[in-house]
Amino acid sequence: MDLYAFPPIAALLDGAHALLMGLADLLAPFTGGASAAAAIVLVTLLVRAALIPVGISQAKAEQGRARLAPRLAELQRKHAKNPERLQREMMALYRDEGTSPFAGCLPMLAQAPVVGIIYALFILPTIAGHENALLQETLAGVPLGSSLAGSIVDGTLTPAGFAVFATIILSIALVGEVTRRVFRAQAPAAPAASSATARGATGGARDAASLSPLSTVGAQRMLGLLQFVTAIIAVFVPLAAGLYLLVTVAWTLAQRVLLRRVYPLPQPNPA
Repeated sequence: MDLYAFPPIAALLDGAHALLMGLADLLAPFTGGASAAAAIVLVTLLVRAALIPVGISQAKAEQGRARLAPRLAELQRKHAKNPERLQREMMALYRDEGTSPFAGCLPMLAQAPVVGIIYALFILPTIAGHENALLQETLAGVPLGSSLAGSIVDGTLTPAGFAVFATIILSIALVGEVTRRVFRAQAPAAPAASSATARGATGGARDAASLSPLSTVGAQRMLGLLQFVTAIIAVFVPLAAGLYLLVTVAWTLAQRVLLRRVYPLPQPNPA
């Protein structure tokens, strides 16, 4: 079943498509033939701005988990041979501190429908039974509905088209590298559990530990690498979606850097 063909979702997509094309028409006097691409950039920025509260919630949750990391590690060492007790103690600690291992997850999931609808505008060839006019527009002569991989397979890739695709894909990869370097440098070294703890904490405790701040350092290091996956995805998706991905990862990097300054992670204790 095509989820996007479900009448309420199709109607929502159709309305969003009409608004996007209307915005492109408004921008045409200022941006010329790149009006559709400019509309994609502007809409993406507006959506990301509307989701700033989600980013703040995640930054606060990340800060809280990092603050509890040493105490969670101590609980793991203390109750390594009693997984059920460990899980209870960890949940009690989160409760006493007014947070949870799932803090920040619900807002992140709540944004998924919004992001899904916007992203669908940039990849679906048809919307609500009619052609997606956005993908017929061009950027520097390259159709927004074409992809680098598809153009290579079809034999339609031109030097100008390659330059456009390469600029977007390499820019996404560059943002990924900057993200990896910035957050690798900023991530605090949370105390690690002992080898005995690692061997003894199984079952429910292992599940709880996977949600603890001990896993956030690794998550920080993986963040930049995931941006490289985004660059690979941009090779295969339409150019319109590639523009969306570039603006999204660039916004995300800037927002995370700013929020990290507002909600800094606790520095590791040299002792």
